[in-house]
Amino acid sequence: MGVLNVTPDSFSDGGRFLGERAAVDRGLAMADEGADIVDVGGESTRPGSEAVQVSEEMERIVPVIERLAAHLPVPISVDTRRAEVARTALDAGAVIVNDVSAGRDPDMFDVVRDRGAGYVLMHMLGEPMTMQHEPRYDDVVAEVSEYLRERIEAAGLAGIDTERVAVDPGIGFGKTVEHNLSLLRHVEAFAALDRPVLYGPSRKRFIGSLLGGADENDRLEGTLGTVSWLAARGVHVVRVHDVLEVHRALTLVDAIARAT
Repeated sequence: MGVLNVTPDSFSDGGRFLGERAAVDRGLAMADEGADIVDVGGESTRPGSEAVQVSEEMERIVPVIERLAAHLPVPISVDTRRAEVARTALDAGAVIVNDVSAGRDPDMFDVVRDRGAGYVLMHMLGEPMTMQHEPRYDDVVAEVSEYLRERIEAAGLAGIDTERVAVDPGIGFGKTVEHNLSLLRHVEAFAALDRPVLYGPSRKRFIGSLLGGADENDRLEGTLGTVSWLAARGVHVVRVHDVLEVHRALTLVDAIARAT
């Protein structure tokens, strides 16, 4: 899953693809580089970020999704936690909703159900503005897993076909370095939910911390190591900025896994 942030303030690529033409060109390039899904977002959910108006979020992404849908050979997902934005994006050509709030908007489940969309349920502790303020868990793997199990059940009760649902433990969304490492180490806990598993470790702060303070533009090697670990353990989707490099790394992981 290639990350396409149509935002001025995302932690890694904020402002690079804010213009419609630049965003469309990048989306098409990611498909050429090996992305199987292009994930378009118009609101940064980095730690400390503030919410944007629904109208502004839609103004950023809808023209991009419309243009990509006419030319892109792979599915488009919309990265949003708002039902109104999701509905408009799906009507514009997206087919998946990537929801960092796992349905906190009371209308989100209805939108996903009525449009027959794919749906990613992610765990986030609190809100982006405050989620990194001393996050605490008694057992992060068990608590995140149970939360996702409950959200799958809630989606099913709302009439969503759970065969269309994937889960994301939410690396960096209200977690310390140690929490993130535990979630990465124990992939099997999320595979046990019997739904496709998605991780989004790309260029995250924990990688910089483990690499001596590397900034977000110097975390490629750490991202490649992390996604290779995940792929080798059966994770279905990795959400990344560096599509070409990750695709090459995972081509090797796949070849090794298939060798006799």
